[in-house]
Amino acid sequence: MTWDKRLFDLFFASLLVIILGPVLLAILIWLQVKQGGPLFYVAERMNGIDRSFKLWKLRTMIEAEYDSGVSGGDKEQRITPTGAWLRSKRLDEFPQLWNILKGDLSFVGPRPPLRQYVEQFPELYAEVLKSRPGVTGLASIAYHEHEATLLARCKTREETDESYTRNCIPRKAQLDLIYQKHQSVCYDFDIVFQTIGLVFNRK
Repeated sequence: MTWDKRLFDLFFASLLVIILGPVLLAILIWLQVKQGGPLFYVAERMNGIDRSFKLWKLRTMIEAEYDSGVSGGDKEQRITPTGAWLRSKRLDEFPQLWNILKGDLSFVGPRPPLRQYVEQFPELYAEVLKSRPGVTGLASIAYHEHEATLLARCKTREETDESYTRNCIPRKAQLDLIYQKHQSVCYDFDIVFQTIGLVFNRK
């Protein structure tokens, strides 16, 4: 990661913590009242081919004893009403400001993958994860809706995993590598503002 990208992350993450801190506190109180604890979902993600970290999000699903893979139609029934609203506005990702401040994430980059997919496609992710993973990215704004549509059709964990590995990972990696080739602070600004626009335009 270049020094200007890290300064970009630190400055805006710190600014958002100050500005949005009261909003996050209000959301936490609302979540406690509406769905109870735990309020946070903490899961392993990869930011290197052999390097993992703990990703923080607001909990949007009913807890399950065993959970693996990405979210598809097989997990739809576990999404709480408050969780669905948080996801639609990407407010469940507020706690990732902590990951940015720690240096686990950047604002913009490839979405951090699960270990199982890194182990399944080590050569591909060795290239993709040369960029620090991000909260949003080119693949997130260009492919997210299509990915959600594909995975929503899946009724079992096996179907979700098969569709994700066949249809999503290769295409998202192509976009992540395009971003990697053209990365700059100006490009990051553009992707962040595109992401904000998509969030506000969602119905």
